Amino acid sequence: QVQLVESGGGLVQAGGSLRLSCVASGRTFSSYAMGWFRQAPGKEREFVATINWIGNSIYYGDFVKGRFTISRDNAKNTVYLQMNSLKPEDTAVYYCARRDYSGTGSRPDEYAYWGQGTQVTVSS
Repeated sequence: QVQLVESGGGLVQAGGSLRLSCVASGRTFSSYAMGWFRQAPGKEREFVATINWIGNSIYYGDFVKGRFTISRDNAKNTVYLQMNSLKPEDTAVYYCARRDYSGTGSRPDEYAYWGQGTQVTVSS
């Protein structure tokens, strides 16, 4: 069974930065694409970023506009989301997810496994 555990969320002032981490169990992490999504209260789950199995294909949600960076370290079974220039509207629970395919995906239904989420709160 695949388990994904996120960490790194917290409270930050507008303009600040956070780095989220997601550690995956299992020995096949390097074979699959990973993604980050977020969900604010009363809103649908929103695509943030995705990275393919080897890290040379990356896509971001339109709202990111150069502020976030997704990366992965296959030796550590970990995917990261570096978030800079945070805004109050970035406040949400952030989830990492794993596909059962090596290529990227931007829809929640393309992902088979999900973490429990980590809260990010940006104060104004």
